[in-house]
Order: sequence, then structure tokens, then C-alpha cells
Amino acid sequence: MSVMVKPGTRLFSAVCSTEMIAVKGPGAPVDLTIGGATPVAAAADRRSGGRVAPGHGGGALMGKRYVDADDTIELLCTKPGDGVPALGGVLLELKEAKAMPASD
Repeated sequence: MSVMVKPGTRLFSAVCSTEMIAVKGPGAPVDLTIGGATPVAAAADRRSGGRVAPGHGGGALMGKRYVDADDTIELLCTKPGDGVPALGGVLLELKEAKAMPASD
């Protein structure tokens, strides 16, 4: 199931406590999952007894940004949980911090 992702979109995992907000998005529907399940519109819509799909766990870290290899989507974790975001079945990676130039 596709999800519309544009900057500011709030995403709630359907199977764990992970919550994210889109920093960058294509503005078009994409095949996005968190914990292996399509995100829901609100925390109240979470499935009771839901489980993170095998290979989609490991935990999302609060305050960290997750990006795809093509840099088309960037998600900021606002609440940690067991599920990790994925785009088209490929797990998103932690965005590396940019090195600051040395000051003299």
C-alpha cells in the first residue's frame, strides 16, 4: 500500500511505538513501511498485538534521520521503537553527520 509523503507528514508505525516525521519526501505516493507494515495516520490507529516483521526490526533511534540510497526521502525519528523504516522493502539507513570545516 502506498503512502503520500511530503515534508511535515507524520508517520506512526502500525506495529510498534516508532513515530517519524518526513523532513524530505517526493510528494507522491511511495511504498513506505515502518517495522514491515504500512504506517497509520495516528497512534490510536495502531494494531493491538502487532509485531515487527522479520528483518524490519532493530530499533529506530530518537532524533536520528533515516534516508534512502537515492536521497529521495528523509525521515526524522520523533519517538523510538522496534521498527525500522523501509522504502520499497529496502531498509532506510542512518544519515551520516556532515563534517564541519576546521577553524583556524
